[in-house]
Amino acid sequence: MTESWSERSVEEKESMGFAEDDGHTRTGTVWTATAHAITAIIGSGVLALPWSVAQMGWILGPFTLLACAIVTYYTANLLSDCYRTPDPIHGKRNHTYMDVVSSCLGPRNVFLCAIAQYALLWGTMVGYVITAATSMMAIDRSNCFHYKGRNAHCNTSGNLYLILFGIVELVLSQFPNLEKITVISLIAAAMSFAYSFISLFLCIFKLASNHTFQGTILGAKIGGTVSLSTKDTIKAPPPENKTMKRASLHGIGVTTIFYVSVGCIGYAAFGNKAPGNILTGFYEPFWLVDIANVAVIVHLIGAFQVYGQPIYAKYENYLSKKWPESVFFHKVYMLALPFCKPRAFRFTLCKLILRSAFVVLTILIAMMLPFFNAVVGLLGAIAFWPLTVHFPVSMYMAQAKIRRGQWQWVVLSFLSAIALLVSVLAAAGSVVDIIHRLKHVTMFKTKL
Repeated sequence: MTESWSERSVEEKESMGFAEDDGHTRTGTVWTATAHAITAIIGSGVLALPWSVAQMGWILGPFTLLACAIVTYYTANLLSDCYRTPDPIHGKRNHTYMDVVSSCLGPRNVFLCAIAQYALLWGTMVGYVITAATSMMAIDRSNCFHYKGRNAHCNTSGNLYLILFGIVELVLSQFPNLEKITVISLIAAAMSFAYSFISLFLCIFKLASNHTFQGTILGAKIGGTVSLSTKDTIKAPPPENKTMKRASLHGIGVTTIFYVSVGCIGYAAFGNKAPGNILTGFYEPFWLVDIANVAVIVHLIGAFQVYGQPIYAKYENYLSKKWPESVFFHKVYMLALPFCKPRAFRFTLCKLILRSAFVVLTILIAMMLPFFNAVVGLLGAIAFWPLTVHFPVSMYMAQAKIRRGQWQWVVLSFLSAIALLVSVLAAAGSVVDIIHRLKHVTMFKTKL
């Protein structure tokens, strides 16, 4: 009589290449997973959605948003089946995205995945700097218009705000494991929802005051006025892949409704003149606009470090292993804190110098490319195909042992090819937009 899986010993399972519970306590459910998904997806990119729809018009704009959502949901389901390998129910757990790539596709693909992931992290940090400075400038301008009148000269330069944001991040970059502080994540999530819903409310209010829908079928004319830590917390049973699929449905479903609402209502309110950051298009009620922009700034102060910490950890671990005897990488210095005597600030020269240099370089790049919407578009285009489509599809085919020439292989390969074409075209469009904007601005001079 065949022995069931649950009746087999831990030794038998391990000898077959499967893993028993790894000792970690997991309490995550479909609802906590859904909350994590919504929090991770809804971010500052929502502020650029009306501008994005404006570039494509009323036909392609909403269709593209929905198509990307459907593809993302489908590939998320494929990725869910790869959480455990080689069996999706009883196989060994893969705690991170790159663990899955390693288990299914091998070390060469891990290197390619790392390049895509860390490039996206750094690029998102650049976008966050630009967004934070834009929000500070928007607060300054809306208050100026409110107190001095709409005809007042209220132009402001963002360099000062970029530098101020950089100083804050220089300090925060010296704190270890900031991404693991729950309070930071909770505050960031609350701020994200705050400015997202305020943006939606302001767009609805403007649309109602216009008494008509703006926008065109084909969108704005070309040349006219025109950013992972992973969570491994889901308990079993039920099987993790089933929980992930339900969470993907709920999370992506909710955010798709929200994104389509913001993108389409914002486009209907502003038409082809939709600003790259939708909050910069509003001046009244100035107090509500200020609250939304403050929420953006607070969110991005924490988010910058959440995205930066994995990069810091990666190169610091690599360098410390490469030079195991170096004082620069290993000697820990202590600095007493004047207002907290029992505690001291601990650091290495590597951490102090290299992290600071990394933050300064990121701020300088943001000063050179002060185009929030174009940068966000380029990041999304670069990351969409490899991380959202190519790797999940390839890993699923490897795990399911789908052979070349089978109908599943043909369909999935066609999906990946279409996604690659879309990513290339979108990236090309973003690069053209950046080049076009560079002709009309002065570098290191950020303006709204």
